[in-house]
Amino acid sequence: MSNPLLGEFLGTMMLIILGDGVVANVVLAKNKGQGSGWIVITTGWAIAVVIGVFTAISAGSKQADINPAVTLAKTIMGSYAFPQAIVTMVAQVAGAFVGAVIVWLAYLNHWEPTTDAGLKLAVFSTGPAIRNTVNNLITEIIGTFVLVAGVGAIFSGATGGNPATGLGPYLVGMLVWGIGLSLGGPTGYAINPARDLGPRIAHQLLPIPGKGSSDWNYGWIPVVGPFIGGALGAFFWMAVF
Repeated sequence: MSNPLLGEFLGTMMLIILGDGVVANVVLAKNKGQGSGWIVITTGWAIAVVIGVFTAISAGSKQADINPAVTLAKTIMGSYAFPQAIVTMVAQVAGAFVGAVIVWLAYLNHWEPTTDAGLKLAVFSTGPAIRNTVNNLITEIIGTFVLVAGVGAIFSGATGGNPATGLGPYLVGMLVWGIGLSLGGPTGYAINPARDLGPRIAHQLLPIPGKGSSDWNYGWIPVVGPFIGGALGAFFWMAVF
């Protein structure tokens, strides 16, 4: 069985299993990867994107967005009707939620030994290094703009509109890796509303000992910022590519 919604659900689920999973490995107590740092996290997320895209394609989503901001950009460009875009975004958020629950199960023994509630939340969702609403929002807009514009460049006519067979997901993974290394410091580079919202809901609902707040006061920024950045990236994409 395959269809586009299933592909987006499973692709986003795999994105979060591997992406949130690498964060858990680095920040939760008594893990073999504890303290291994930012390079490991950004590399893990890059791999998560590659596997997420391949999963989405194989399960029936030719678009393989696994990101509502990318879906919005493609809607602006005419690839989706608005109702189709909405249900696609819902599938992505649902997949992200399920992926986060799976990470929680995988690291079940490591929540209680981790005393810092902020680190527990960091497994599920992003947060600012320095909390400033305007600056944090700008950072997420810029990061997502670069993502959408970069995807446009990868799949543009300059590359024949069709990168070497199977190469596209790797190139997008490298793009996300670069965004994390270059622009990820201020906010943790959500650049994907589903990536942040689905797991943050999971953090709110799951019985995690000592988990603290899910920080919904900040939680709108990694949703709204990527949508704005995605829209701007779409207009740039149409103008340039």
